[in-house]
Amino acid sequence: MLFNKKISKEIVINVESLETRVAVLDQGRLEGFFVERNSEERMVGSIFKGRIQNLEDGLQAAFVDIGARKNAFIHYWDMIPEDAARLEAEEGVKTKTNRKKRYEPGEMAKQFPQGSEIIVQVTKDAIGTKGPRVTANLSIPGRYLVMMPGSELKGVSKKIDDAKERERLKKILVRLPALPGMGLIVRTAGAGARKTSFVRDVQALVATWKEIEEGTKNTPAPCRLYQEPDLIERIVRDALTEEIDRIVVDSREEYERLKVIVSRFSRRGKHRLKLYDGEAPVFEHCQVDQQLENAFRRKVWLKSGGYIVFDETEALVAIDVNTGRHKGAATQEEAILEVNLEAADEVARQMRLRNIGGLVVIDFIDMRHRRNQNQVYKALKEALASDRARTNVLPVSSLGLVEMTRQRVEESIRAANYMDCPYCRGRGKVLSDLSMSVEVQRRLIEVLKRHRKEPGLPVRVIVNPEILARLQREDEDLLVEIEKKYDAHLAFAVDPQLHIEQFVIQHAQSGDVLYRHEEN
Repeated sequence: MLFNKKISKEIVINVESLETRVAVLDQGRLEGFFVERNSEERMVGSIFKGRIQNLEDGLQAAFVDIGARKNAFIHYWDMIPEDAARLEAEEGVKTKTNRKKRYEPGEMAKQFPQGSEIIVQVTKDAIGTKGPRVTANLSIPGRYLVMMPGSELKGVSKKIDDAKERERLKKILVRLPALPGMGLIVRTAGAGARKTSFVRDVQALVATWKEIEEGTKNTPAPCRLYQEPDLIERIVRDALTEEIDRIVVDSREEYERLKVIVSRFSRRGKHRLKLYDGEAPVFEHCQVDQQLENAFRRKVWLKSGGYIVFDETEALVAIDVNTGRHKGAATQEEAILEVNLEAADEVARQMRLRNIGGLVVIDFIDMRHRRNQNQVYKALKEALASDRARTNVLPVSSLGLVEMTRQRVEESIRAANYMDCPYCRGRGKVLSDLSMSVEVQRRLIEVLKRHRKEPGLPVRVIVNPEILARLQREDEDLLVEIEKKYDAHLAFAVDPQLHIEQFVIQHAQSGDVLYRHEEN
């Protein structure tokens, strides 16, 4: 089936044997990208019955065995449920409380001695060498509501800013058949929804919680009590709004499953569901592949001719904005402002697409006027408003930098999809042929000095073909001079299997290795 009708906003789902990919398009422009692989277990959102392994008063944290390869990490202040902590996890409803209380040595051990059980939820997946991050502040998302066991709070997402709608939703919340001690937050998807939709949602959430309680009583620790749905169901649950015109999926099996899922959330939603059976891959047909290829390059070009450079390191992500080929503005300051404003929007989009998290430093092009700096800062904040991950952005500093944090829940797309280059070992560079020629000559002289008492020493140097070409082309006279000075007989050979930074110096007759140089 081919689609020619102009669509405003759509969700495109590509299902393959090893992975599922989901793209969210707005006017054909890629605005969201998600990947889930069958071989990789997603832990974020899962609720576990764990066992305290050890408490570290210095770190103000504990390590919990939840049955994973690495013990989970939990701060002391996250071990005792609090309303404010749960509210931070969803939709941004704020309360005033001092969550990060410091506990005296031994104080937490009285409540949670080593070996005791604790119910926790994963808020951050294992990344690199670190285990998953967990909290005792549980929150279970539904379509329109988030349920918070152990809380009395009822709230409405701050992203719903219409005063009349907020008041209507608060009245609905009061009348919902929730269990005692069960907090509820209305999600942004709840804006405009009917009371019956909320009733169905809360009933499903209560049923889920009762299953968790049953597991808590009857299943020994460590064990999983609840797991978030797979990517397709989460996307439909969280992203299917009235703004979505179409959901395209290329799998008949998932299409049938989606009809059931969508019908639970929206009666009219099934009419927006389309099965793609064209010859070209669905991501290619919907022009997603090309946008993905451009999006994950180190350098991203802007329509104005400027460009952005992304450098992702272990500690932070550095983003550099440049004017590039931009032309047309009346003054230099206007040109810089235009590029920075466009870059602010694109940076927010790229962080969503790449799933960048942690500390981010953005080096916008220097602006002389403070009002322009504030305009760019405001544009970045507005562009980040639609980001589901929590962000905290500081104003432009005196050095012209914007420092910000973005909630890191899982590894970035780059970290999950790419490995370090086995040739350069992730450095992105190798030594030049000039540098290697210098190193070969330095080590050769070192070897010959050690064997001064062996006149006429026969030496063979084995190098990468590119390095031999350099030695023959540029440095032959220098090698002849070394040969004469140290009374040696030099021969050179190539080994295409050698890394460009490797070489071997050996005794030409016995074959004994006199020196071996490995790549850095």
